[in-house]
Amino acid sequence: MPELPEVEVTRLGIQPHLEGERITDTLIIDGRLRWPVPRNLRAILLGQTLHGIERRGKYLLLQMDQGYLLIHLGMTGVLRVLPVKEPLKPHDRVVLVFGKRSLRLHDPRKFGAVLWHANKSGPIEDHPLLSKLGTEPFSADFANERGAAVLYRCSRGRSVAVKSFLLAGQAVVGVGNIYCSESLFEAGIHPAKQAGKLTKPQCARLASAVRMVLTKAIAAGGSTLRDFVDSEGKQGYFMMESKVYDRRGEPCRVCKTPIQQIVQGQRSTYFCPVCQKR
Repeated sequence: MPELPEVEVTRLGIQPHLEGERITDTLIIDGRLRWPVPRNLRAILLGQTLHGIERRGKYLLLQMDQGYLLIHLGMTGVLRVLPVKEPLKPHDRVVLVFGKRSLRLHDPRKFGAVLWHANKSGPIEDHPLLSKLGTEPFSADFANERGAAVLYRCSRGRSVAVKSFLLAGQAVVGVGNIYCSESLFEAGIHPAKQAGKLTKPQCARLASAVRMVLTKAIAAGGSTLRDFVDSEGKQGYFMMESKVYDRRGEPCRVCKTPIQQIVQGQRSTYFCPVCQKR
């Protein structure tokens, strides 16, 4: 499923083409997504200008004249900028038309979302889907020693495994399954270690590792397992650079010990038993 790096790659790919453009039409081909697409979305958006595209966690926030369009890619969603005359494909769900260009949500499994938040409903930060999200990893609130403080404070008293703690996204957002394994390896922390037993130095290493891994993933265009492509249809290649993820039995790039795999919360976790300590 697209995680923070993939969503950020999508944002960076779309923004230069559509920022400042006016919506001339909206097509709801199939609005039966994770939450129903508002039936009156076409009337709401017609004539509004897209002023900017922000990201909060894994949500894209398209700032319009009268509010925000929230878009989530779900498990298999892809957003692409295409000529408006480009024929529709199976699984295209929603199309925003900007004159001769269109922004298309292609979502085979329909777990994505396209929702409207009007300015009169209050600040976008208070939207129910956004209000409880953790700290953004690239924000000032997670920079340097602040990131360590966030992880240390939020992990106190938690008996859950540190990987599950990161995946929950209540401390820091965007560290998906792949990036959890990679960040914990870079920080030298065993994925099964109880979150509440993290020391301050370990939290500092982990916060730094999270920022570094996510930065590398964005630069690599994200990770492609099955469905993800960027706004230009290109696959991400971060998986070619992974240190532990999906490398079960292969030698650790640091100590040559075979990488191990366990299942945590029905998801695969990869780690080096020598480099990562409890």
